[in-house]
Amino acid sequence: MAECGASGSGSSGDSLDKSITLPPDEIFRNLENAKRFAIDIGGSLTKLAYYSTVQHKVARVRSFESSGRDTEQDHEPPYEISVQEEVTARLHFVKFENTYIEACLDFIKDHLVNTETKVIQATGGGAYKFKDLIEEKLRLKVDKEDVMTCLIKGCNFVLRNIPHEAFAYQKDSDPEFRFQTNHPDIFPYLLVNIGSGVSIVKVETEDRFEWVGGSSIGGGTFWGLGALLTKTKKFDELLHLASKGQHTSVDMLVQDVYGGAHQTLGLSGDLIASSFGKSAAADKEFSKEDMAKSLLHMISNDIGQLACLYAKLHCLDRVYFGGFFIRGHPVTMRTITYSINFFSKGEVQALFLRHEGYLGAIGAFLKGAEQDNPNQYSWGENYAGSSGLMSSSPELCPTQRFDLLEMDRLERPLANLPLLLDPSSYVPDTVDLTDDALARKYWLTCFEEALDGVVKRAVASQPGSVDAAERAEKFRQKYWRKLQTLRHQPFAYGTLTVRSLLDTREHCLNEFNFPDPYSKVKQKENGVALKCFPRVIRCLDALGWEERQLALVKGLLAGNVFDWGAKAVSDVLESDPQFGFEEAKSKLQERPWLVDSYGKWLQRLKITVE
Repeated sequence: MAECGASGSGSSGDSLDKSITLPPDEIFRNLENAKRFAIDIGGSLTKLAYYSTVQHKVARVRSFESSGRDTEQDHEPPYEISVQEEVTARLHFVKFENTYIEACLDFIKDHLVNTETKVIQATGGGAYKFKDLIEEKLRLKVDKEDVMTCLIKGCNFVLRNIPHEAFAYQKDSDPEFRFQTNHPDIFPYLLVNIGSGVSIVKVETEDRFEWVGGSSIGGGTFWGLGALLTKTKKFDELLHLASKGQHTSVDMLVQDVYGGAHQTLGLSGDLIASSFGKSAAADKEFSKEDMAKSLLHMISNDIGQLACLYAKLHCLDRVYFGGFFIRGHPVTMRTITYSINFFSKGEVQALFLRHEGYLGAIGAFLKGAEQDNPNQYSWGENYAGSSGLMSSSPELCPTQRFDLLEMDRLERPLANLPLLLDPSSYVPDTVDLTDDALARKYWLTCFEEALDGVVKRAVASQPGSVDAAERAEKFRQKYWRKLQTLRHQPFAYGTLTVRSLLDTREHCLNEFNFPDPYSKVKQKENGVALKCFPRVIRCLDALGWEERQLALVKGLLAGNVFDWGAKAVSDVLESDPQFGFEEAKSKLQERPWLVDSYGKWLQRLKITVE
């Protein structure tokens, strides 16, 4: 989350306008280029969505053959590198407490240069309450959108576009978060939205869904009864009390009813037989923490059983939970997960979403942008401009006012490789750093130690720029902060991998207009490689078929060594400029390699050849 400085604690809208400070380089970024808006106002939180254009530098490569230049001279590079300015589309989502809505609307009004639309799509209960305020401040007409339609559209969008959006939560596992790979077919599924009450929707296609059930016992019930029992008025404080409590002092358990005979019934002794069952006969005062925990279990178990029954009724095994009752709170996710697993006997999976708080705002935005058909594009999360999933440790997630998500429109639509045997189970990364603590520490340290070298390369890649050093230092600070976040919250952006660390670095570099710090180095290396190529081919042609296959694999491994992102390799390349392809081959260890399936691959190749 992004912190905004404030002085004073005024309670009125006027005092808030004066006390809150919104740094435009962190909150409401690119607002001056905003083209379209949508807003989702709930009971306590506002989620604003807007579409903007972003100008950034892109490194392009052009062959000298197409430009007519002679590249036969030894000193000539094999191709030309040009840095061009390009404009791309970006979606911005900002989440903040309703307390700050007037201050934020004033900020938007003061910084909004022009917008292509005179309408703002709005959803949520607050769309009615704040309609006049929005129209007065922004001078945009409010079009109210159906809440459930927006939620479904938003859910489909994040499931389709954001890798590792959905996760299962297991409090006693390491790691606690188990992220799901993107399934090529996200339908059908059950969406359980837990707000004041509970709505259960079966989603079959992009446009076909139906409300199949619900309950009046939901988040509002927990909040209301919790306030009566504990005198605690704030929802998050109530959840904090529940996280500290022991429900067994308030709830009647199976073993309290049956004693040792519960085993003959096939029931666990610590199963809840009656929520608050001990309170009627007790002559003592129960702690606020214990009552809050018992209440949370009662509400969550009821919702879990209801969701499980509807999933079974409609033959669905995927249930996504969202709504303000969830909001990434570990104690809530744990109780719902337990309930679903218990009542379904493990056949139905409870899944949560990293960005479930934005579903309504995303859906409302998509409704307003239907003429542009945003679903024809692929979108990717921009790690440099996004807050990430909150920490389950309160000390690592201090109270902050704003949460951010940014998504960039990709150059081309993404599709599954048709040659994959099973796209739904394919994982391109060899190591899950969320799961492997030692590997995580190693790789985070590698990227941190390499940071000075990346900064140096970034500055050197733009020798004619007067502010390159200043921008590179800003990059260093931002990426370093991201690495520290990932040390404490490795699950912040989904499954942590070496690839995601590289993506995060690239996003931070792009933010400060460094499209490719290594472009000149790669140009030089590619020039050397092309000069070696004819000789390598002649050597391969002189080998027998089986010898040639091993030589090809060794050449592939040796060529892959030239990775400036790996500290050990960059140290060698920096210290020995003459280190080349043949030197890299000589450094390869003999078989068997650490991961060695060469024999199986060769046998399969022989069958294909025959």
